[in-house]
Amino acid sequence: MPIMTESKMSAADEIAKQLTEAIHEHRLQPGAKLREDEICDIFGVSRTLVRQALRSLEFEGLLTIQKNRGAFVAKPSLKEAREVFQARSLIEPSIARMAAERSKSEDIQELEKHIKREHAALDQGEAGLALKLSGDFHLKIAEIADQETLEQFLRQLISRSSLVIALYWRRRNALCESNAHHDLITAIGERDADSAEEFMKSHLLDIYSQLDLQERDGGFTSLRDALRQ
Repeated sequence: MPIMTESKMSAADEIAKQLTEAIHEHRLQPGAKLREDEICDIFGVSRTLVRQALRSLEFEGLLTIQKNRGAFVAKPSLKEAREVFQARSLIEPSIARMAAERSKSEDIQELEKHIKREHAALDQGEAGLALKLSGDFHLKIAEIADQETLEQFLRQLISRSSLVIALYWRRRNALCESNAHHDLITAIGERDADSAEEFMKSHLLDIYSQLDLQERDGGFTSLRDALRQ
């Protein structure tokens, strides 16, 4: 399906956006190869635009581009999986604390709407989408905390977490089964900074405990199917 855009830059951005969503929603699994010619055919664009899009995803850590082999969805090692969640456990409890100290009523309403979308995705059997929305929930808390530098750092960690979960998650439907997000909303809404910090620590530990940290390969889905073209 050709992309109708006003500029080459916006076309490359759209390709990158759709590939990013497919990766975050686990329609494209870690290790999957992205063939330039196939992407060109799907979007009706030149290799130059496709390469521009792929380079932007490589910069974000979602792809690895190997000389003479092509582009692949990044495949986190066991070491990286541990490091990603260690980093999140260091910064996110503080972010939750700051969010509780700064939250407004409209912030809480937005979080509540978001969590409904998470559960709706699960009810519809869209586990990958639910996991993406779960990551977005954490980014919304960072937005409420109003710490742009930490939010940018967390955005990268959330992206890596999505890949880690795609490879190592034991029970794909379990991430939103607990009341962790509800507890966080309550603590942030009540401006209970101590509880918000503790709930976030517990929530991240629970996610980490659900990882089965053993070497494995991702599954295979055709690129056209993954992009729903």
